[in-house]
Amino acid sequence: MPQLSHQLQQELTLNDSPKTGHSHEASYEVTPSHTIDFSQDDLPAVLATPWLIWFLEQTALELMLPFLEEGEITVGTQVDVEHLAPTPCGDTVTCRARVVHADGPTVTFQVEAIDRHEMISKGLHKRRVVSAARLGARVTKKAQG
Repeated sequence: MPQLSHQLQQELTLNDSPKTGHSHEASYEVTPSHTIDFSQDDLPAVLATPWLIWFLEQTALELMLPFLEEGEITVGTQVDVEHLAPTPCGDTVTCRARVVHADGPTVTFQVEAIDRHEMISKGLHKRRVVSAARLGARVTKKAQG
C-alpha cells in the first residue's frame, strides 16, 4: 500500500471517512513513456497532459485507500485541471490531493502538481466509492452487448 502522510496516519481510526483537510502527496518521475514529443517543431519532449491527470488521480486514489471497506474501490468521476507549465523528461512531479468536500460516497479533492521549478497544474477532481463487484458486473454486461 502507498505510504500516507504521517499526519493522515495519526488521524485515522477504524471506520473513518475522509474529512475536509485530509491530504496526500506522491511523487512521480517523468519517463519517456509519459511525454509528448514535439520533435517536428524541434522542441524537447515534455510531460503529456493525460499522464499529468493520471498522476493527480492516482494521488487522490491513494488518499482514499485507508477509508475503503473490503470490496470497495474508487472511480474518478470528474477532472477539472489546468496544465500550467511544461515539465521535461527526467524531472520529478510532486502531486498533492486535499479533500475539500465529502458527501457520502463522493469526495472532491483540490489537486495540484509541482516540478522542481514551479507549479505545473491545479484544479479539482472528484472520486466516488463504489462496489467493485457491481462495477465489474456492469462492465461485463456492457461488453457482452
